[in-house]
Amino acid sequence: MSVSPYRNLLLLFACESCTRTASVLMLTVMALVGRDLAPRPELATLPLALVPVATLLTTVPAARLMRRRGRRLGFSLGAALGALGAGLALAGVLNAAFWVLCLGAIGVGAAGGFATYYRFAAAEAVDTPLKSRAISLVMGGGIVAAILGSRLAVSSREWLGDNAFAGPFACILLVHLVSLGVLFLVRLPLPSAEEQAREGRPLWQIARQPACLLALAGAVLSWGIMSLLMNATPLCMGRHHHAFADTAQVIQWHVLGMYVPAFFTGHLIGRFGEIWVMLAGLVLLLGAALVGLSGMELEYFLVGLTLLGVGWNFLFVSATALLTTTYEPWERTRVQALNDFAVFGALVLSTLASGPLEEHLGWEALNRSTIPVLLGAMAVVVWFGLRQRLRPAEPRTVRSSG
Repeated sequence: MSVSPYRNLLLLFACESCTRTASVLMLTVMALVGRDLAPRPELATLPLALVPVATLLTTVPAARLMRRRGRRLGFSLGAALGALGAGLALAGVLNAAFWVLCLGAIGVGAAGGFATYYRFAAAEAVDTPLKSRAISLVMGGGIVAAILGSRLAVSSREWLGDNAFAGPFACILLVHLVSLGVLFLVRLPLPSAEEQAREGRPLWQIARQPACLLALAGAVLSWGIMSLLMNATPLCMGRHHHAFADTAQVIQWHVLGMYVPAFFTGHLIGRFGEIWVMLAGLVLLLGAALVGLSGMELEYFLVGLTLLGVGWNFLFVSATALLTTTYEPWERTRVQALNDFAVFGALVLSTLASGPLEEHLGWEALNRSTIPVLLGAMAVVVWFGLRQRLRPAEPRTVRSSG
């Protein structure tokens, strides 16, 4: 029996919403509880850094499992790992056990190694002309996370008595269980015999394509810079005596900036092309850094982190859409795994660096360090766009990625 692709997109949207809600909760409280429990201040962001480390190490095994056994089994295993990790993290918080908290962070991060492929599953569920819109719309689940996650982070602080950080971890456990339930309703096709049998071109040959290189670089840069500034924000705001509710509000607007554009990013890509939307994302990231240098008042954090979110969306979604034009269906899992391994490698490094850099160099130095990188990336994107002679008004025809 055939299944409507729109039904699958709706269910994948729900799963993405759950995953991102867990991420918002984790982001809002993990650095703060880490600072309370860590034996040294420099280790405050270690539990938060272990999340992308586990994601990084899981991306390739997750892709291989999904190639052999299908997307739904992989996504379900990931949700189960997330629930297990959240339970361990909750136990660590309740017992003031820093290393148990770290172990739970690994489980939650492993779930992300599977969930990162929701956007590719969305692209595979529709015809080629709709791929960028499907990617963008499913990622729009982050809008639910922005609204629900930040509210839960504040309201759940009283759920489990005097321990203000236990409630948010209980919420993370619950949303992973909800995601697991939704996945029982998803009907995604199993890999075809041809996909399993054919290897396609060597990975290095695919990756050396200019479009593939640019897509990989865009995805890595979007996550690296966003993570560096985002993870340092709660620490910086705490250092400047902003209330926890203000920090939660800033994170909420940041996540809204990341995912509200999902309603139109795909249309922009269809109208102007991936290259120019990538350029717009880089410009917005540059704007976020400049706002971050302007002051320490709440409004600067709100505007800067919102711009950071929108810039991330434009750059990451357009890079993902560009990547899907560079491989054949039987090559997709290897290329997607390479992309996400690189992305989460950058995420690990930036998350590990954010705490020590904020502690020793300060917020302004972090923002200044991104400016030359962004300017260089903008020059490369403009050069590539002119080289390919991309014209905004021309319709794009891309290779099918299954």
